[in-house]
Amino acid sequence: MRGLAVALGALTLVSVIVLLVWDATPASFPASAHLVLGAVPLALIAVSYLLYQVHARPPRAHVLRAVSLALAFLCWAENQLLGDGRLATLFNDLAIGLFVFDIILTMIGWPVEAEPAADLL
Repeated sequence: MRGLAVALGALTLVSVIVLLVWDATPASFPASAHLVLGAVPLALIAVSYLLYQVHARPPRAHVLRAVSLALAFLCWAENQLLGDGRLATLFNDLAIGLFVFDIILTMIGWPVEAEPAADLL
């Protein structure tokens, strides 16, 4: 699973490079290309992160946070695909809410990390 997650992560980086090429030369792409080029890296990183979590087998609370973060990226990706409009705004607002939720959890220290076992001498 880790290898697949890393491969998707690498593909995500390639998709970001293509997105940046669009920024430099938008006339080289079809008119609506940016909608897809903006969504692909967000969706790919969400999937690759979830696959990585399957490999890492974290505690249940960490899985909940990983799913929440992946959903934020997927909502953001959907927002990119939809362009302007009411539904795009909804997905954008959901992404914002999920990102804020994740940062709040980080700030309050949830989930509590297990204390490392002290080495016995």
